[in-house]
Amino acid sequence: MSITLKEALAAAVDRFAASNVGSPRLNAETLLMFLLSCDRSYLYAHPERVLTGEEKDRYDHVIAERILGVPTQYITGHQEFWGLDFIVTPDVLIPRPETELLVETVLALAREVANPYIVDVGTGSGCIALALAKELPQAALSQTKIDAVDVSSVALEIARANAVRNQLADRVDFKHADLLAGAKPATLDFVVSNPPYVGEHEEDEVQLEVRKFEPRQAVFAGATGLEVYERLVPQAQIVLKPHGWLVMEISATVAPGVKQLLSGWQAVEVSNDLQGIPRVIRARKN
Repeated sequence: MSITLKEALAAAVDRFAASNVGSPRLNAETLLMFLLSCDRSYLYAHPERVLTGEEKDRYDHVIAERILGVPTQYITGHQEFWGLDFIVTPDVLIPRPETELLVETVLALAREVANPYIVDVGTGSGCIALALAKELPQAALSQTKIDAVDVSSVALEIARANAVRNQLADRVDFKHADLLAGAKPATLDFVVSNPPYVGEHEEDEVQLEVRKFEPRQAVFAGATGLEVYERLVPQAQIVLKPHGWLVMEISATVAPGVKQLLSGWQAVEVSNDLQGIPRVIRARKN
């Protein structure tokens, strides 16, 4: 039985809506654009275009995957962040728009520092380090040094691929390390991180697609959600230069505990995201 683009989209929207998949039309369009390697304008300019049997079967397959909870980004293998296109797989956390606030915070501070040395801890897909490299022109001249570290060698390979993909490979050094292991004392201007911060007690509150499909070690920190911060904050205190900055993503749940860990630091400030949720905390070493 033949089916047109318009009919296929309508059927997909209905299936997603019936299965309580959020943003059903956006999901239907995104997956069909992925399948046909086209943009949204093509979908609406050619509603009468008939899908081949193979295309219909593939579309049915990816729709079924999405209904099971597989994130659209893992199906398509891509996610946009800071105007850059990132390869994503189930080995890395999917970059979120909220994390762009972390990049904005670092950029505002970094522009006041001559030739800063920045380390992105737990880089995952590389989205934070590469967004900073894009915006700090000194990185192209090797005047700004940006390291991206991760304990996962698989994640580092994806981050390296994203650096090449976005023509930023010459601006970031990728290193395999557990947090700040190997960094020399008092050498860094910025430690930046979006660490895992969900506590195991919050597991039932986490979206199914996050809980089931995204890398657990990138989402859950331990019993309280503070475990990585408890290690990272004292390490940053050692490796940052005097007056260097520690900038981290947080959640409303861990915000009070992270503030306590930063007792004794200067200029501690929390920034909320567009939903009014505590999202980024920054602190300056004495």
